[in-house]
Amino acid sequence: MIPAPPSRIHAPMPATAPSSPCVKLCVLDARTGLCSGCGRTRDEIAAWGSLPEARRLAIMATLEARLRKAYLPERPPSP
Repeated sequence: MIPAPPSRIHAPMPATAPSSPCVKLCVLDARTGLCSGCGRTRDEIAAWGSLPEARRLAIMATLEARLRKAYLPERPPSP
């Protein structure tokens, strides 16, 4: 049997893709330092593929609140 040429040999696909909050709207806001699409920082985006799944999920749990704080005006406390 003749082996396949190297360009046709592929690494096995992972069983599941890593969790990601990416919405394909990648714009880093210079004021907040956050991606306006997903809410991650530049450092989080760069490290995302190497982070353990538990860490990715922990970060993802904070993103909605992070975006709200960065982009929605704070309301004064109710009297």
